[in-house]
Amino acid sequence: MSAKYGLLGEHLSHSYSKQIHEALADYTYDLIPLSREELTKFMTAKDFAAVNVTIPYKREVIPYLDEMDDRAKSIGAVNTVVNRNGRLCGYNTDYSGFLYTLKTNHINVTGEKVIVLGNGGAAQAVLAVLRDLSAKEIVIVDIIPGEGICTYKEVNRLHTDAAVLVNTSPIGMYPKVDAAPINLTPFTKLTAVVDVIYNPEVTKLLAQAKSLGLIAVNGLQMLVAQAFYAVQFFLDTTLEEARIEEVTRMIRETL
Repeated sequence: MSAKYGLLGEHLSHSYSKQIHEALADYTYDLIPLSREELTKFMTAKDFAAVNVTIPYKREVIPYLDEMDDRAKSIGAVNTVVNRNGRLCGYNTDYSGFLYTLKTNHINVTGEKVIVLGNGGAAQAVLAVLRDLSAKEIVIVDIIPGEGICTYKEVNRLHTDAAVLVNTSPIGMYPKVDAAPINLTPFTKLTAVVDVIYNPEVTKLLAQAKSLGLIAVNGLQMLVAQAFYAVQFFLDTTLEEARIEEVTRMIRETL
């Protein structure tokens, strides 16, 4: 097999997934940057054991799958694909990764208004967790207008009473580290900000959150946790959850 395990995406130079997977499991894990045309060729060839999927292909891989579990179906995005004797099975471990991040950082969303910036594949898993944890109101903010989507102007006018903000957009990600998706100053009721970006470790958004005394969490823990759950699908095995913190610490020390 040309790539037994690995990560599919468009731009992967910033990724820590190789280090994370090879720390969690005993296999070689490759970064596999693909154009949209190359994605079709890769998925139809099925020349892999299992792969993770990142921006911008979490929805695009779905037509190539033979089956999806209920969670991936309900979310409408897949970040884990396992090849079982030529049948491609899709899962979403971003859900478990985000849920783990909220719980370990004691971020309460139940009964609260939560703002989610971005509406791509990562956002779908975040939204599913927020709904399952009974957030009182979820405000989706995106630059692309649509039904149920709030603009950045509207969120500043109508939703400054939110308690938690989650950034799932790529704004602020390496190499464009000087950008921030939103100014937090008007949001005086915020208690926590989660940015799913993990490179840089402290985005401009999180730096402002810290300066305002808020809980400020980046995406590294979520990245390691979703990989931890993906490995279990890859190898059909069970790992000790303590491994998440071990590997998160290891990666953080290399930053």
